Amino acid sequence: SSGNRRNGKMSKKVQTKYGEVTIETPRDRDGTFQPETVKKRETILANGMADQIIEMYAMGTSTRDISSYFEREFNTTLSADTISSITDRVLPEITAWKSRMLDPVYAICWLDAIHYKVKDENGRAVTRAIYNILGINMEGQKELLGMYVSKSEGANFWLEVLTDLQNRGVRDILICCIDGLKGFPDAIQSVFPESSVQLCIVHQIRNSIKYVGSKHQKEFIKDLRTVYGAVNKDSAAANLDLLESKWGEMYPIVIKSWRDNWERLTEYFQYTPAIRKLIYTTNTVEGYHRQVRKVTKTKGVFPTDN
Repeated sequence: SSGNRRNGKMSKKVQTKYGEVTIETPRDRDGTFQPETVKKRETILANGMADQIIEMYAMGTSTRDISSYFEREFNTTLSADTISSITDRVLPEITAWKSRMLDPVYAICWLDAIHYKVKDENGRAVTRAIYNILGINMEGQKELLGMYVSKSEGANFWLEVLTDLQNRGVRDILICCIDGLKGFPDAIQSVFPESSVQLCIVHQIRNSIKYVGSKHQKEFIKDLRTVYGAVNKDSAAANLDLLESKWGEMYPIVIKSWRDNWERLTEYFQYTPAIRKLIYTTNTVEGYHRQVRKVTKTKGVFPTDN
């Protein structure tokens, strides 16, 4: 008869996370049967290797490198699509993490950005910022509260970020440490009116030095240290006057910047030296950024914001 019939079995070796196994796949005379569990020409059970693939990807290994690793180790080809579909399994977990509930009160929060390159909708490489919010909770533990991709750094973006924190249960942040972004301190105090805002002294110093001639930088930094390293706010203000009388004519723009932001640059003077040290630099959050860079430095441009 001419009907399609069973036509014996084919055996093949398949790599799994438990090692190599031999399986037999039924076949039919017309070759139309499509096995589902282990597909035709599939010699590696990628699902079984999912954890390993995700782990490699998380360590910054590119999909291309993962593919060649499997080719080398298991003599099999895994397409970039297969690998991507496996790494995409973490997306629901990330979504859950981004919307998890937070503590009602955080002692200190640092808000700082890390920059990366990504392809935009036209396939061009553009620079974007991810703002990381690192908090110290009331038990003294560090916690990453959220990561926010900013397409623009306007006050609206900040309001969105802070409103998100509020919706996730944050009622108050005692001290917010931020770099000097326009509109940001006001946004914080409109959502958390009791919060005190400390502008990052390190960012302020870096920005100041930009305007100082290289032959004066060393001396200027030394004089500036008497301002931010003063015993108290009054002494800091007196030292700023001295700084102005010495450098004011040469670098008026720098002195003006310190005067304009004075209240928010000097919040930390109301705390003890140990707390001051924590809040007048963004060292804490920059330590976290170094860890992020360690695993992302292999990527020149990310394909998407995800």
